[in-house]
Amino acid sequence: MRKLLVFNQVSLDGYIADSSGDMSWAHKDDPEWREYVANNASGDSHMLFGRVTYEHMASFWPTPQAMHMMPIVAKRMNEATKVVFSRTLERATWQNTRLVKTDLAGTVRELKSQPGPALLLMGSGSIVSQLAQAGLVDDYQVVVNPIVLGGGKSMFAGVTQSFGLRLNDTRRFTNGNVVLSYSLAR
Repeated sequence: MRKLLVFNQVSLDGYIADSSGDMSWAHKDDPEWREYVANNASGDSHMLFGRVTYEHMASFWPTPQAMHMMPIVAKRMNEATKVVFSRTLERATWQNTRLVKTDLAGTVRELKSQPGPALLLMGSGSIVSQLAQAGLVDDYQVVVNPIVLGGGKSMFAGVTQSFGLRLNDTRRFTNGNVVLSYSLAR
């Protein structure tokens, strides 16, 4: 069975976006961080997104600017198989993208049961919380950024039952980021 991994950047006070939806605070441009991101992007996975994250990613990664700034990541993002979950999006035009309008949990269960690489969910806080609540997320890779936002969007908004996680790994960066890797404690 394929695993579902969530990768998200969070502020020290636990938000994936500020109260206006801005995530620019999470974008770092230093050699150590760029190397980490490029290495992460070199893995094979199918990507899952909610509408907002999908629109953000689709507006940047296919551009010449993205290819110039981060060619390895841009190539990987553009070539990857992608699924966007949205009830309001009319069509998904980014290459290799399938639009799913209904049955989020059922679709993810089906994807997990199929052969293939891991599933990677980036951003998409409302999707993360729904899939976490359904017990479908296997691993979390959380990048804690050295900033306090004082409010915003939580990755787990709406989760009503607790679940335990097991810490697998940590990594510190000179830019102040700390990556925490967790698995669902079963």
